[in-house]
Amino acid sequence: MSKSVRFSHEQEALLQEAADVLGVSQSKLIREAITEKCREVLRPPLAQSLAPLIGRIKSKGGRARKTGVAYKRSLLENRAK
Repeated sequence: MSKSVRFSHEQEALLQEAADVLGVSQSKLIREAITEKCREVLRPPLAQSLAPLIGRIKSKGGRARKTGVAYKRSLLENRAK
């Protein structure tokens, strides 16, 4: 399927330079960029992607419970400098 798109002079120059650097045609670069952007926009939310994993790991917390204290100590030490 064919589409018509108008580019500014700056966009045309960027497109040509990027295509040259990558060693691909402008058309291929445009197709790949559109595919990448559409997949990014249409990607399911992170919570949905992680839903099968949430709650699967059991932990007592261990050292992770102490990170707040360590972070606070670090901030206070940096402030004192």
